[in-house]
Amino acid sequence: MGRILALDFGAKRTGIAVTDELQIIASGLKTVPTETIFEFLAGYLKDEKVDTIVIGEPKQMNNTPSESEALITPFLEKLRKLFPQIPVRRQDERFTSKMAFQTMLDAGISKKKRQNKALIDEISATIILQDYLKSI
Repeated sequence: MGRILALDFGAKRTGIAVTDELQIIASGLKTVPTETIFEFLAGYLKDEKVDTIVIGEPKQMNNTPSESEALITPFLEKLRKLFPQIPVRRQDERFTSKMAFQTMLDAGISKKKRQNKALIDEISATIILQDYLKSI
């Protein structure tokens, strides 16, 4: 069994989370500049078996796609073209950034570290992955 990889795609940064090999536990992996995401994925997929890639799906409160979906669509097309053997799934990502920030507060992370947007993106990817695992 391979891992499940989740991405919290953003215009500047992409947060990445991954499961263990039994697909039970979701853990934050890292945040990379979005301009280098495909290089990161190529290296990671060369070293690790990944069964599924989950991409956050930004929606508005009325369940329609948010404006950022326009940035994700070309990314998804390229992802599916470069890695056609790996299924890509979508997971609602509403409120993940707020939940990530609250998680940092609850964990007692210092104010300075809470300002680290890369950490918020990584935690958001982990929440997306946890939500996906609950849904399957």
